[in-house]
Amino acid sequence: MNRTLKIYIFLLVILVAGVIYVDAVRPKPVDWSPSYVLRDKIPFGLYVFDQESKTILPKRNIEKVRKSAYEFLDENYDYSQDVDSYKVKGTMLSICDTYIIDDESTKEMFYFVSHGNTAFISTQNLPEIFTDSLNIKLDADFDFKFQIDCWLANPSLGTQKYDLSKGGNNAYFSSIDTLTTTILGYQSGKDNKHVNFIKVPYKKGNFYIHLQPNAFTNYQLLKDNHYQYTEKVLSYLPKGKVYWLVNQQEGVVESGSTLRYITSQPALKWAWYLFLIGMVIFMIFNAKRRQRVIPIIKPLPNTTVDFTKTIGNLYYQEGNHQNLIDKKIIYFLERVRNEYLIDTAVLDENFIKKLHAKTGKDIKDIEHLVYLINYQKKSYHQSIETDLIEINKAIEKIIS
Repeated sequence: MNRTLKIYIFLLVILVAGVIYVDAVRPKPVDWSPSYVLRDKIPFGLYVFDQESKTILPKRNIEKVRKSAYEFLDENYDYSQDVDSYKVKGTMLSICDTYIIDDESTKEMFYFVSHGNTAFISTQNLPEIFTDSLNIKLDADFDFKFQIDCWLANPSLGTQKYDLSKGGNNAYFSSIDTLTTTILGYQSGKDNKHVNFIKVPYKKGNFYIHLQPNAFTNYQLLKDNHYQYTEKVLSYLPKGKVYWLVNQQEGVVESGSTLRYITSQPALKWAWYLFLIGMVIFMIFNAKRRQRVIPIIKPLPNTTVDFTKTIGNLYYQEGNHQNLIDKKIIYFLERVRNEYLIDTAVLDENFIKKLHAKTGKDIKDIEHLVYLINYQKKSYHQSIETDLIEINKAIEKIIS
């Protein structure tokens, strides 16, 4: 191992150690994304609610449903001919930032409620089936001085307002059926007051719809006494079985990569990336040529054309037209022999027919060229420039 390589390795080790140290001592950035995943300990995960659900919902048996609502309810439906009911009874519970229950499961949940059961939905938006079936409408208050104070409508639960601005949303119920719907909670900003929690009867059952799901997140449950608001909201649920829909929210799917642990730890991940970058740099510097660079030798240029042009110009300038005519005839006949394999010893009618058959040229042009060649061979007078031009044009018509 040469000295240069040792220096590279030493610098790489120092760099990796420095990155690991800096990453270890710097404060970890807070992830404020609204995941609503049960195992997430970030501010807007549901880890605390999952761990404390039995305390927040006392005297209720909570069962996590890891299937879709449609699959769970369909499995527990009594298909007896004389019975129209479910084998399970109680409350369906769903908490998520945005409504994630599929259409078929939503329809099945409505059917479940119609049989005397309950559904509690905490989300900031609802599909059209809710607004149509329950005669409600949602809107949003775009208050630029964003502040959300929430409280319950029942004075026996207290009149304290809880600041849920962090992670909150500005959705509210803009229209409800006041003859059947019960207002359970409000929210207010700087200059407004809106309904955000209602109870809506549906046939034999009831829907409880709450529009501030951030009340169930880690941040709000651990901030001051905000957990009291969550307990008050859930206190409206009837006692008995609670089926918590956690499909898509458990976050148990892990990468199948063998490097998943390394990539999951920031320090190890950056150490791995720096190792790969260092290996690439090492290969680039270590794989360079150690012998002298072999110069590129340019091939000799083909000067045949230039030579031909030079000789042609020389003959032309000297006025030796007869010499040029002879060379053009020799070149033409040589090409006919090589390309078309025709004997050029005698330029007669038989030669004309063969050349016409193989080239496809006009037979009159061939006859004219043969006449000019024979004339030049038999002529004893000195050719002039017009003779050179005429035979050149005749040859080009045949070999062009």
